[in-house]
Amino acid sequence: MDRVRRILFNVLTEPQQGGQSFITSIKIAVLPIAKVFTLCFLGFLMASKYVNILPANGRKLLNGLVFSLLLPCLIFSQLGQAITYEKLLEWWFIPVNIVLATIFGSIIGLIVATIVRPPYPYFKFTIIQIGIGNIGNVPLVLIAALCRDTSNPFGESEICARDGNAYISFGQWVGAIILYTYVFQMLSPPPEGSFDVEDANLPIKVPNKEKLPSHPSGSSAEQVPLLATNVAPADSSSSNKEKVKEFFKFLYETLKLKQLIQPPIIASILAIIIGCVPVLKRLVFTSDAPLYFFTDSCLILGDAMIPCILLALGGNLVDGPGPGSSKIGFKTTVAIVFARLCLVPPTGLGIVMLADKLGFLPADDKMFRFVLLLQYTMPTSILAGAVANLRGCGKEAASVLFWVHIFAVISMAGWIILYLNILF
Repeated sequence: MDRVRRILFNVLTEPQQGGQSFITSIKIAVLPIAKVFTLCFLGFLMASKYVNILPANGRKLLNGLVFSLLLPCLIFSQLGQAITYEKLLEWWFIPVNIVLATIFGSIIGLIVATIVRPPYPYFKFTIIQIGIGNIGNVPLVLIAALCRDTSNPFGESEICARDGNAYISFGQWVGAIILYTYVFQMLSPPPEGSFDVEDANLPIKVPNKEKLPSHPSGSSAEQVPLLATNVAPADSSSSNKEKVKEFFKFLYETLKLKQLIQPPIIASILAIIIGCVPVLKRLVFTSDAPLYFFTDSCLILGDAMIPCILLALGGNLVDGPGPGSSKIGFKTTVAIVFARLCLVPPTGLGIVMLADKLGFLPADDKMFRFVLLLQYTMPTSILAGAVANLRGCGKEAASVLFWVHIFAVISMAGWIILYLNILF
């Protein structure tokens, strides 16, 4: 019996092949999750009816502040300092990995939806909730919490946080394109025009622009002559200009450019452009640069992003799953949570390990591989819930987000322990 205890003690405490003991790996993995949980609980407490410092309107304003100011500042300062033209070429697999995560996650979602058969019209909704993970906010929070610990295996805290945030920020623009093209189309309402079952038999409303214009003196559309007698000759140049305007308008609406051009995406693009041009980088991002005061201000604001977004996330959980749970059903909810948190991560682990063996990843960069793995491990995207709200299924998405974030606290800790033992 004593021999068994000694063997178990040695396994838990002695360093493994990578130099980390099992207990150390658990500590490194669980502590960031514990920090995230603590801040979320404080947000939940502040939003509860007993304290009520963060009511619904306050949380909405806080979310807007994070999305429009704090997150762009964090992305601009961290990504701009870390990126160079050479690193831009080395990091090409990050956006590719996000696309692969979407493809394979959607395939898993399709298989699960085919087996579970969610209630109509939530088949595509189920695919999206499984296939689209949070590649921005939650990974940034985890990296920040992980790197604050001086015993983290990725090295010096400042370099760890800078590189991790840069890798995560580099893929933000790809995620935005996926959200407002693929996700937006997949979450389109059913032919009946509504996600509400009660409204499924309602006729589809005809937009006002398709209504025929009224005619004077009670004349109907059939009584209007097809050819007018006094028609001015059309100007070919003006008609061509109108066609060009119509084309660009169609392109703008089709590509959802208004949704794509968002503060975090603008910050990412500016950071990449300035960081890859040495002259501009020396003007903005180096510590002795004449414009470094702007970068330093962004760093200060960026530091506030993590606590603010966690307080808002915890406050959003105070309302519970809401009425959306009854619409998608218990079986579908369980299937989405299980598939997103337990089936997608091992697929990502296989993809990243294969890419590493093929030489697609920078050599000896553990943080790079860790961020790639996190992209498959995160809960369902919060921004996907925002798109669902635009398409009329926001309550159902809020229900899924509630449950998947609750269970993600446990699943993320388990997967991070596994990743650290593989990487180190």
